[in-house]
Amino acid sequence: MLLHAMLALDAGTGEVLGLVSGQIWTREGRVETPHSQRLSSDKESHRWLTTAEAAKGVLVRAAMVTEVSDRESDIYVKWDRVPAANFHILTRAMSDRLIEGGKLSTAKLQPAGEADVELRARPGRPARTAHLVARFGQVALKRPQNCIEKGLAKTVTVSLVEVLEVGAPADAEPIVWRLLTTYSVQDAAMAWQVVAWDRMRWTIEQFFRTLKQQGLQLEDRQLETAERLMKLTAIAARAACIIVQLVQARDGASAQSAEIVFTPAEIDTLQALVPKLEGKTALQKNPHPPKSLAWAAWIVAKLGGWDGYPKSKPPGPITFRHGLQYFQSIAHGWSLRDV
Repeated sequence: MLLHAMLALDAGTGEVLGLVSGQIWTREGRVETPHSQRLSSDKESHRWLTTAEAAKGVLVRAAMVTEVSDRESDIYVKWDRVPAANFHILTRAMSDRLIEGGKLSTAKLQPAGEADVELRARPGRPARTAHLVARFGQVALKRPQNCIEKGLAKTVTVSLVEVLEVGAPADAEPIVWRLLTTYSVQDAAMAWQVVAWDRMRWTIEQFFRTLKQQGLQLEDRQLETAERLMKLTAIAARAACIIVQLVQARDGASAQSAEIVFTPAEIDTLQALVPKLEGKTALQKNPHPPKSLAWAAWIVAKLGGWDGYPKSKPPGPITFRHGLQYFQSIAHGWSLRDV
């Protein structure tokens, strides 16, 4: 069972707006035809195109959309077919691609300055501060020689932002990011903006952690049929998205409304719960504006077992999972009160 999901984030704040699109599938048998001899539509990697195309309809009212994805989505067919006037692509290069006049590593680039960036801990890599040097310029990606897809341009012009780490610890692999984007990068400020947008990709990692081992534990579920498991996966993806939104909002910095997650009836239920969850002292009161997402997160966290005190450890995905599950039961009962 595989899940390919796309989240919508606010480009300025990084706040999750919701699930955009996705695909759930299983693999049937072994594919005998070599990868290079199959059209894009016959490959699993085609999901990078179909998900992006689906997002265009869902996000049609957005002024500008930037699809940010990892190295696996660095596909020439995608560069040729997906971009539109208000729909841009940003991804890390999978390899040292061939370009007009050489390779990405030999491209003539302009300096964009230096910056210190906090790197999050990852398996096999502890958190550290990395000193990065950036360069930028325009390159023309060459159509791969073994590409059998018809109707593709011989080249696609994109911007390249190259980021290299200087002075990495002896036991650490230095950062080398080659970011490709359909945006026109004309100065250092835009180059670093591209780096910042690429780093927002961390949110999808949080989403999958919440879906799996650090929240909903989807991988532990066992059902009799694949169809039921696929339905459960879709439901769990929606729940994981909500949990990530609540985690983001818990500190009160978010200006998002609770309406971005909860229905009007659910918000009425949340409001009815506040007097029962608040204590007598100021420290035991919900400190957030009523009907804000932070206000809702405080309530759900309390239902999940959090004590509510500011000095306590902030509620995490597991607490929000328990609280959300409890709340859904209460909300269902509340909806039946007039039946």
